[in-house]
Amino acid sequence: MSFSIATWNINSVRLRMPLVERFLAEHRPDVLCLQETKCVDDLFPFEAFRALGYDHIAVSGQKGYHGVATVARRPLETVEKRDLCAMGDRRHVATRLKAGGKTILLHNFYVPAGGDEPDPQVNPKFRHKLDFIEEMRGVPAAFDGESASVLVGDLNIAPLEADVWSHKQLLKIVSHTPVETQGLEAMRAHGGWADLMRQHIPAPEKIYTWWSYRARDWEASNRGRRLDHVWSSANLAADLTGIEVVKSARGWERPSDHVPVIARFGFE
Repeated sequence: MSFSIATWNINSVRLRMPLVERFLAEHRPDVLCLQETKCVDDLFPFEAFRALGYDHIAVSGQKGYHGVATVARRPLETVEKRDLCAMGDRRHVATRLKAGGKTILLHNFYVPAGGDEPDPQVNPKFRHKLDFIEEMRGVPAAFDGESASVLVGDLNIAPLEADVWSHKQLLKIVSHTPVETQGLEAMRAHGGWADLMRQHIPAPEKIYTWWSYRARDWEASNRGRRLDHVWSSANLAADLTGIEVVKSARGWERPSDHVPVIARFGFE
């Protein structure tokens, strides 16, 4: 039995619904977690997803900013929508579904970008980001013989040297500063989460999931970062069969600056 979960910062689900439709038609993940949907719940394109067979939908959106959504081809139960840092932002939705004889608790996160200045004393956006990561320590990779946990999303941090095009040049750039990378890795370890992308593609091999809009030719310069992540509890990590970064989606018409990542699992 196979099972797949995809994550993608879509940067406006209504604007880029044709790209989502193309991705779902070509790759058919069982579950797709979207970030930065940028629309209120009432305006989410429910019918477009249902037309593709994704009948089960959990949304947590707001007008013009942030927002997350989880859509699936199998039943979903919405568990919670956390308001980390009590800012009122819609950056998390947790759902529960069944796969491989387990009940999986699936967290979909969109971590704040943090602005441009990596100094929490002068940049409240960066302070918010660090506080958000610290609060994520309260989201453990809970599991037992009949349950498992998965955490996916745009975490807006590239933690490893192999997750950026130049470790040296990005050490003072938000998303790869030591306070961020150490904070994210400490939170992941504290929660007992396995980094599935690096389990399947170990460092020092580079992995990028984001390429800036500012690059005139993103593919030629290839100055990417791994900002999107797939984690799981230990009892699900052993069932991972593959990770696919759909880099081609960055070259589609009017693309997001992020690309989808698909994790595939196999169960006996």
